[in-house]
Amino acid sequence: MLAIKNISFTLEGRKLIDSSTVTIPSGHKVGIVGRNGAGKTTLFKLIRGEWALDEGEIEIPRGARIGGIAQEVPSGPESLISVVLAADVERTDLLAEAEIATDPTRISDIYMRLADIEAHSAEARAASILHGLGFDNDAQQQPCSDFSGGWRMRVALAAVLFSEPDFLLLDEPTNYLDLEGSIWLEQYLTRYPHTVLIISHDKALLNRSVTQILHLDQQKLTLYTGNYNTFENTRRAKLDQLISQKKKQDAQRDHMQTYIDRFRASASKAKQAQSRIKALARMGTLAPIVGDHVSPFNFPVPEKLSPPIIRLENASVGYDGKTILRNLDLRIDQDDRIALLGANGQGKSTFAKLLADRLQVMGGLMHTSSKLRVGFFARIKWMNWIWTRLRFSTSSACVQRNCRGVFVRVWRRAV
Repeated sequence: MLAIKNISFTLEGRKLIDSSTVTIPSGHKVGIVGRNGAGKTTLFKLIRGEWALDEGEIEIPRGARIGGIAQEVPSGPESLISVVLAADVERTDLLAEAEIATDPTRISDIYMRLADIEAHSAEARAASILHGLGFDNDAQQQPCSDFSGGWRMRVALAAVLFSEPDFLLLDEPTNYLDLEGSIWLEQYLTRYPHTVLIISHDKALLNRSVTQILHLDQQKLTLYTGNYNTFENTRRAKLDQLISQKKKQDAQRDHMQTYIDRFRASASKAKQAQSRIKALARMGTLAPIVGDHVSPFNFPVPEKLSPPIIRLENASVGYDGKTILRNLDLRIDQDDRIALLGANGQGKSTFAKLLADRLQVMGGLMHTSSKLRVGFFARIKWMNWIWTRLRFSTSSACVQRNCRGVFVRVWRRAV
């Protein structure tokens, strides 16, 4: 059981959590939601004990293991399967001790414990997890250094899943997964035998893999039963009820205040006016209803163009003379709405850059409308890299907080 008891926490002078209490039973799958910057990732750091609470306490069972995706992704010469197997520290230590142990009793204890933790099936379980995240048998034997950062993040995810901690903390785990990997992870988490806490904006994941939603809003933690859709419906009904109560109370207060203003000075009505003044003072005031602010944005309306707006004829594209995509024969019309799917590394971004005129065809032909204008948006990865370096450049929690504050201010200006 995870018991969060009356906790409060302030970061950079801003209170993120204020006097919140929540109890999460063992084995439950909980999705953590809230607007960006509300403090969801901070809550994970508090649970792991990386930052100290201002008030309150967080209790977990003695000896329980808390696991999450490693901040430093594997990048050495070790094979993927070796990295994942090494995540089970107990198994690794027992196997190493078995090589040098000489006491018969201790050797017997080692092999009994290895049997208890099903060490004989460890490699098969590790391979199954890696396969689910997109690594075939050949890839699993390759060194981590052969893969890009996104693929290494998958290895880090595979490692923590294989280690099966008692409390599995996942922060946006589908960010580096393709559709197939996300679906596999959804199914895996529903079968996970221990407690899972997931920070995610992926509604599909939260609808299929969790049984409770923990909402961090206006410095308060509120636990809802059900998946994300159930949470949305329950919260909307709750907000509607609060809004209705607030309107009734405001109308009642206005009516009483009008009576007081009208008859305060009247000798015959003074007693009734004084009575209403006292009643108004006793009446509690419901807090104003504050919804999540969403900044609106609109796409400009393009002028009508003659079809097709883009046509590819036996086109190929790539980088530095290396072909990534070839034999592209297709047309795109103005009324098309296209979802581009595929495994990581298959060329989705390359294709998008070709359409956006950021890459030129290496072979074949590409025809575009003379009046075509292309908008292109790519994720900003370099800020993540900067923050990772800032955070790991010091072990001081105070300095880390200050660095994070500077980082957030730079980020806001950048975007």
